[in-house]
Amino acid sequence: MAEMDEDRRRLLKGLGAVAGLSLGAGYAALAPPGWPGSLRDPDGERGKPRPRALRLPEGGFAVEPSGVLPLLGVARGSRVDAMLRAAVDAIGGIRRFVSAGDVVLVKPNVAFERSAPLGATTSPEVVAALVRLCREAGASEVRVADNPIESPAACFERSGVRKAAVDAGARVYLPTAADFRLLETPGATHIARWPFFWRPFAGVTKVIGVAPVKDHNLCRASMTTKNWYGLLGGRRNQLHQDIHGIVADLALMLRPTFVVLDGTRVLWRSGPTGGSLADVREGRTLVASTDSLAADAFGWDDLLGRAGEPLPAYFAKAASRGLGTPDWRSANAREVQVG
Repeated sequence: MAEMDEDRRRLLKGLGAVAGLSLGAGYAALAPPGWPGSLRDPDGERGKPRPRALRLPEGGFAVEPSGVLPLLGVARGSRVDAMLRAAVDAIGGIRRFVSAGDVVLVKPNVAFERSAPLGATTSPEVVAALVRLCREAGASEVRVADNPIESPAACFERSGVRKAAVDAGARVYLPTAADFRLLETPGATHIARWPFFWRPFAGVTKVIGVAPVKDHNLCRASMTTKNWYGLLGGRRNQLHQDIHGIVADLALMLRPTFVVLDGTRVLWRSGPTGGSLADVREGRTLVASTDSLAADAFGWDDLLGRAGEPLPAYFAKAASRGLGTPDWRSANAREVQVG
C-alpha cells in the first residue's frame, strides 16, 4: 500500500509539472487580468518600472505665425550665402526666427558616407551659410547634429559637413549610445515612445532643419519632413514597414522654427543613397519655409520635376493632422532671383 501511494504521488507531481508548462507556454498571452502575474507576464517585464519619457516643448520650436508674410521664400542663383539670405528674408528675415542668446540646433541630412556632389547629403556650403546667418542674428551657440545610417564620423567627414559646420562656428554632435532618451510624442502612430537623439537638444531654443531634395526608393521623396528620421534611435529600420505613416509621425514629433530645402543639387533618381553623378542635376535653388509640407511639395513639383504626379501618401497623412499644407501654390510663395 505504501509503495502504491508513493507511485501515485510521483504521478500527480509529474502531471502537475506538465500542466504548469502547458499553461505557461500556451495560455500566458490569454490569461485574464485576475490571473497570477507569472501567467500574464511570462517574461517578467510588466512589473518593472517603465523608463521616464521626455517631451519636446508643446508647440515645438515654431515662432508666431504670420497672416501677411509669405509661407515660402524661394531663391534661385549660384551664390549660396546670398540665396539663403534672400530665401529667409522672403519669410520675414533671420531675426524673426533667431534672437540674441538663442541656442540653435541645425539638423542636416548626413545619413550616408557620400561626397557632397553626389547629392545624398545636405550641401556643406548650405550648412555653413545657415550657421553664419544664425550667429549673425545673435545666437549664443549653434549646434549641428544628425544620427546617420552609416558610420557617423565617416558620414560627417566624407560629406564635408563636419568641417563646414566647425569652420562656420558651430559645434558638431556625433551620436553615442548614451545620447539617446525615450521621447514621448502623443498622438503618434509608430513613435509614441521611441529613443531620440536627445543630447544636442538639451537647452536648445530654436531648431532649423536643412535637407537635400532626393528621390527615395520607399517613400518616393526625401526632403525636410523625412529629415527628422535622423533623430531617431533604436531599431528604426523596422519603421520602414509603414514608411508614409512614420514620415507623418515625424511631422508631429518635431515642429521646427523653420526649414531650408537644399535644392542646390537634386538627387532625382537612385535615392536615397545615390552614388553616381549621373543621378544628380543642378538645382540652384534654396527654399525657406515655416511649413515643411509646403516646402516639400514645392520640391516635388519644381525640383524633382514631378508636377502632375500624385504626391506621396505621407503628405495627406500629415496634412490631415493639421501639420501643414501641401498646396504650396496657395501658400503665398515669394520667388527671388539672386545673381
